[in-house]
Amino acid sequence: MKEQHIPVAGEGYPFIVFAAFVTMILAVLDYDMAAFAAMLVTGFVLYFFRDPSRIIPAAEDALVSPADGKVILVEKVFDDRFVNEQVYKISIFMNVFDVHVNRAPFPATVEAITYSPGRFYSADTERGALENEFCAITMASESGYRFAVVQVAGLIARRIVCWAEKGDALGRGQRFGLIRFGSRVDLYLPLKTQIEVATGQKVKAGETVLGYLS
Repeated sequence: MKEQHIPVAGEGYPFIVFAAFVTMILAVLDYDMAAFAAMLVTGFVLYFFRDPSRIIPAAEDALVSPADGKVILVEKVFDDRFVNEQVYKISIFMNVFDVHVNRAPFPATVEAITYSPGRFYSADTERGALENEFCAITMASESGYRFAVVQVAGLIARRIVCWAEKGDALGRGQRFGLIRFGSRVDLYLPLKTQIEVATGQKVKAGETVLGYLS
């Protein structure tokens, strides 16, 4: 039997209920214009926290996008913060209209979770990538590949949510967290990865293949 899924992230319920409550109060008090504006805000908040189902690629070596958005960076770098080796870094920028639920790119076990408070520069800048608040999940696959998925807060993002814990075994495309209201996700991948995306490409979490780990 197909598993039923409510297409709204649980983290959004308090915001949705509050916005709907304010709308109702304004309507009862006959503040028609204010109630209409509040209704639009409620609709946007509901839209922002949507969590649609995705069709996960069946290929065993497929590495899928952890976020919806646009690829803003694909390059080789030396990562001295998470996996301590030469890697491919792929950065995905999420604007406020993208789905903000994040998904695991590849079947792996969580080795470590590193959270660091920081600033709130624009997430699509290098300064934002280095100095903003972030939560990094370092993972290892059964075949020994190590990689990191890093949630980075943005200019108006004020809360990173990570549901994963150390020792968790995550499946490809499995939800592990979200970031509220605009942000970025960085991937640090082994050099053996066959990269299949380019800068400027739009991607979907859990569905778009970023590359293959042969």
